[in-house]
Amino acid sequence: MSDSAIVLPKRGAGALSAVWRFMTRSPLNFASVVIVVAALLTAAVATLGYQFDLQVTPWDPYAPNLQSRMEAPSLVHPLGTDHLGRDMLSRVIEGSRVTMRVAVLVLAVASLIGLTAGVVAGYFGGVIDEILMRLTDLFLAFPFIILAAAISIALGGNIATTTIALAAVFWPWYARLARGVVMAAREQDFVMAAEALGATPLRMMVRTLLPVVLPYMLVQMTLDAGFVMLSAAGLAFLGLGAAPPTPEWGTMIFDALTYQPDAWWLIAGPGGALAITALGFNLMGDGLRDWLDPRSGGAAMSGAPG
Repeated sequence: MSDSAIVLPKRGAGALSAVWRFMTRSPLNFASVVIVVAALLTAAVATLGYQFDLQVTPWDPYAPNLQSRMEAPSLVHPLGTDHLGRDMLSRVIEGSRVTMRVAVLVLAVASLIGLTAGVVAGYFGGVIDEILMRLTDLFLAFPFIILAAAISIALGGNIATTTIALAAVFWPWYARLARGVVMAAREQDFVMAAEALGATPLRMMVRTLLPVVLPYMLVQMTLDAGFVMLSAAGLAFLGLGAAPPTPEWGTMIFDALTYQPDAWWLIAGPGGALAITALGFNLMGDGLRDWLDPRSGGAAMSGAPG
């Protein structure tokens, strides 16, 4: 990430206008927004269907149909069927609900904990900074996937504990990021002016420093979204994900290994969905980083269409 300050787009521009300017800045930005919005909408529709007991998929993703087991992709089943005859397209759509929920919860919890720890450490410094940073170093000392697996196993090895485990290994990175931004911002004139006017520490952190940190956090969360989904899929691949028959992309890939290489479509569906969604978030993160960086000369700086 650039050393220069990241700034948000002008407030006068509406949210839709800002999104459009971001999308039209480059073809990759446009593609990333399309992919991410499609993934989020799919997960939202699947969640609504699950909550209100409505079938929003072409077929019931849970109901076996042994007469149609292991069918290759066709017009009736575009992504084929699995060993129980369940439609793979329906299971991939339903799986988006689980996968996206894990990603959102992990990023929300990890960023909240990391943001709080980083801002407090960067603002107060001294002993508080040393304690919080040594705690983050303790988590960073272990390979993240091994630590996440160990935490998940210790807590029971299911989708809820996987979410907790991933949040536990991701928050130190956000703490480090927030601390660095706050320590750099403390040397700026507007921060010293606020301190000179008698702002309390809480007001300084919430009203003065938090708006400076948030753009960096937004970019990092977008970049990490795909990585979180891949990490969750990796843990599910180890048997630490959703319990059958709940579809989850990583679990579906693991279950498909038994039938390879003949039933290639069992991996192509969830694997393709996972790869495309992760790619979309990564592209969006790269685009946001360039767009919000003044040194890139982007729309956020000039206020002109990209």
